[in-house]
Amino acid sequence: MTPDSEQPGTPVQEQAAKTPPKRKAGVPVWRTGKPDAFLAAAVDTARAAVEGITPAATVGAHLAAKSEGDRLVTHLFESRLPGYAGWQWYAVLTRNSRSKVVTVNELGLLPSEDSILAPEWVPWAERVRPEDQQQEEDQQQESEADSGEAAAPEAARPAADGQETAEAAEDSTDDAGTQPGA
Repeated sequence: MTPDSEQPGTPVQEQAAKTPPKRKAGVPVWRTGKPDAFLAAAVDTARAAVEGITPAATVGAHLAAKSEGDRLVTHLFESRLPGYAGWQWYAVLTRNSRSKVVTVNELGLLPSEDSILAPEWVPWAERVRPEDQQQEEDQQQESEADSGEAAAPEAARPAADGQETAEAAEDSTDDAGTQPGA
């Protein structure tokens, strides 16, 4: 480092202060501007449009209004739809130049960053509680008891469609090894 860069008010520090913050990769410059004030204020229009595709009870609080371009704003609402925790309802609004008429372009439900990511991994030994192990052992004992009852001996089962089982055929033979009536 040079001695000039260490002192406050030097040209190097002033240049760093004037440098705009880095934008996210893949986001076009025209999408990072301020939202159209008229469209950003049209929260009620966006909510009514979303409520046209889902019950009002599943639409939560207004989360944000993002600029998607010149006279194009996306409104985000919290989702209260069961099974969609962390998801967001969206409504894309637009208007013509110098017009005060709001047009709804698109509606839908999107996952947020929170809903896409899996929860942090927890080792098996830490996530299994003693009562979980006891329940598993109880279930195994019940299934073994059920399977023992289901596997009844063949002699106790009735013959299907009048056919004799091998044991019944042996019982019907006489001591000479011949079947009666033969």
